[in-house]
Amino acid sequence: MKIQKTTSFLPFLIITAFYFLQCPAFAAQKSYIVYLGAQSNSAEEIAAQADQTVRESHYELLESYLQSKERAKEAIFYSYTRYMNGFAAILEEEDAMEISKNPSVVSVFENRGRKLHTTRSWQFLGLERNGRVPKRSLWTKARFGEDVIIANLDTGVWPESQSFRDDDMGPIPSKWRGICQNDSNQKFSCNRKLIGARYFNKGYAAVVGPLNSTFNSPRDTDGHGTHTLSTAGGNFVPGANVQGYGNGTAKGGSPRARVVAYKVCWPPVNGSECFEADILAGFEAAIKDGVDVLSVSLGGSDTDYFDDVMAVGAFHAVNNGIAVITSAGNSGPEAGSVSNMSPWMMTVGASTMDREFPSYVVFDHKRGVEGQSLSSESLPKNKLYRFIRSLDAATPKASIDDADLCQIGSLDKKKVKGKIVVCTRGVVGRVEKGEAVKLAGGAGMVLANDILTGDETIADAHVLPATHITYSDGLKLLSYIKSTKSPKGSITRPITELGTKPAPVMAAFSSQGPNTITPEILKPDITAPGVSVIAAYSLAASPSGLDFDKRRFPFNSDSGTSMSCPHVSGIVGLLKAAHPNWSPSAIKSAIMTTARVRDNMAEPIKNSSFGKANPFSYGSGHVRPNRAMDPGLVYDLAVNDYLNFLCSLGYNSTQISTFKTYKCPSKAPALVDLNYPSITIPNLKDSITVTRKLKNVGTPGTYVARIRSPVGITLKVKPTRLTFKEVGEEKIFKLTLAPIGDYIAKDYVFGFLQWSDDNKHYGGVGWTWAFHASAIGSTAQTAVVKWASLT
Repeated sequence: MKIQKTTSFLPFLIITAFYFLQCPAFAAQKSYIVYLGAQSNSAEEIAAQADQTVRESHYELLESYLQSKERAKEAIFYSYTRYMNGFAAILEEEDAMEISKNPSVVSVFENRGRKLHTTRSWQFLGLERNGRVPKRSLWTKARFGEDVIIANLDTGVWPESQSFRDDDMGPIPSKWRGICQNDSNQKFSCNRKLIGARYFNKGYAAVVGPLNSTFNSPRDTDGHGTHTLSTAGGNFVPGANVQGYGNGTAKGGSPRARVVAYKVCWPPVNGSECFEADILAGFEAAIKDGVDVLSVSLGGSDTDYFDDVMAVGAFHAVNNGIAVITSAGNSGPEAGSVSNMSPWMMTVGASTMDREFPSYVVFDHKRGVEGQSLSSESLPKNKLYRFIRSLDAATPKASIDDADLCQIGSLDKKKVKGKIVVCTRGVVGRVEKGEAVKLAGGAGMVLANDILTGDETIADAHVLPATHITYSDGLKLLSYIKSTKSPKGSITRPITELGTKPAPVMAAFSSQGPNTITPEILKPDITAPGVSVIAAYSLAASPSGLDFDKRRFPFNSDSGTSMSCPHVSGIVGLLKAAHPNWSPSAIKSAIMTTARVRDNMAEPIKNSSFGKANPFSYGSGHVRPNRAMDPGLVYDLAVNDYLNFLCSLGYNSTQISTFKTYKCPSKAPALVDLNYPSITIPNLKDSITVTRKLKNVGTPGTYVARIRSPVGITLKVKPTRLTFKEVGEEKIFKLTLAPIGDYIAKDYVFGFLQWSDDNKHYGGVGWTWAFHASAIGSTAQTAVVKWASLT
């Protein structure tokens, strides 16, 4: 049963396992959620109020229907007093109906049994199944990441978010040595969940000039940092959704971990938000404070490692036992666009999950094409609207290009009023285009990809009825518009659809390899969900991040490798809890060697144009947390191995001292012999032998090699069997690659190596490739590091 008013509202639903068993036989009692709307005050103001005051108002409202305050208190089993205003109670159906008619009540929902959706990504990754956590889940084995400390370098944190509640959490771990910095804002506070927060802005101030006191706070006014931190380690939050879509229980990868925010990113200046002096200070603080996992959704142009603050900071972190996870960048699908390429950090690409938010464009006698949207606004059913191309609606002073992109002020109100406007993706923010249409009086917007963005569509919380369609479907719609004098159609209201196939699919924006600094190192390393990810958000920022947008959501949907990075960070936190003695490189190896390269249709993972993707897109594959828990074998690396790697690159002692004082061996090892969990041979022309060392981290056993040779290449592994008698034992094998005859690869070719035993361990999986073309050259160095927004 669902009782609601016909007026527009932000839907809210919470799931609970509460069952009322002792009701009288004559009473039709059920549990309901009485939703009174979002809180009128900000989270900060609410935090200063006594929760009891709001709770008392709930008792008084229900008392007016039950005629007894005591009965009201007995009936209410949840009061929502912070971000949301409402309560859950045991009611008779007649009382629920009457309450729904109250002018102060937005809606009344029956508390029906629902499946937890996470909001979705963790179920897609196998950590839960239909709302339950299997015994074999890494969540169970790792105690949900209990007491691991996960930090991020980002835009700060919104501490009042429900994702950072410290319910049922014990004392702060004694290893924590950090602070909760609130110099200018005493309302900012930490707890046993969010155990620390700091800000670093001197590098930013050096560029923009003196800053006022509002900058002296780790509070997130952007939303990005809150989103990424809660994705990695946020607590359980039932009823999380974006405008009613994707409803479920939000949680991070390590929901019982402690989290820390280091604010190093600020409002953009010349397209950059995060400056290197501040980033390095953040790395240093994380090391000093006792962090276990550092999630860094930042990136920039490629440059030599000793000039790369991300590489330098990450090296020092890894040297102190901290696992560093970074985003691959949002500059795809261009080849060689990947950032964060040093071998000591884990670099994460972005792909889809099996959840979509379809909204259809209906035209040409009910013919329709599927788009994606999170718009709460919808067009009336059974009514058709005229379509108009935005470039046909330009004002006299606007250029055709500006109108085509739906720049604000470029559309003629007389031409647009009451119509559905078709805008082209690019340059201008996707939600901003909708605002341009809305300001011009348009009824709705269809956002069509250009040829560069292809078939990738993203669900956004638009400000009017709108949907985002592919390039090919855009061509169909434009063809229809041109074919008739009066093109008409509509846009359907979005829905939440689960179990979609195929998934994962690589995101078009996800930056790709090869590694332009060191082609011998595969980057990215792995892929994880990074499209339409729902997570906590700052109430100081709009969902679109645009000034005109006055909406505020406690949870928001966002896309980018910034979102996939903290998924892996959360998984690393689980592995750290399950295996506290594993090194960062062992954890990386476990994740890479157990990844999958097939989708949920058992087909090879595809790119955004539905062609076959390859390791330059997904690295070793799509992350599988439960498999990573027990990989059997790992490729381990010590800090000296990374220093020898720098020696092999020809770095001199001065350059290497950027990382650590070290004297190179008289003969540096070959670059291809770095004990990395993947093998890359650039410009293979002759036979070459590569050495790797495997460490047993599982039960004793014998592993057998299985290989799949790349086209035109022979692979031989020696020995083909490795027997391990104890944990920690190491064995060396050699892999010889050679072109077949006079074969010359015209493109990249890929192969496969796997070590497996009889206990369902599949350790040591490695992707191998060779290519004839020269490595792609580096781009110009920049002095700033930033995370990219998607348009």
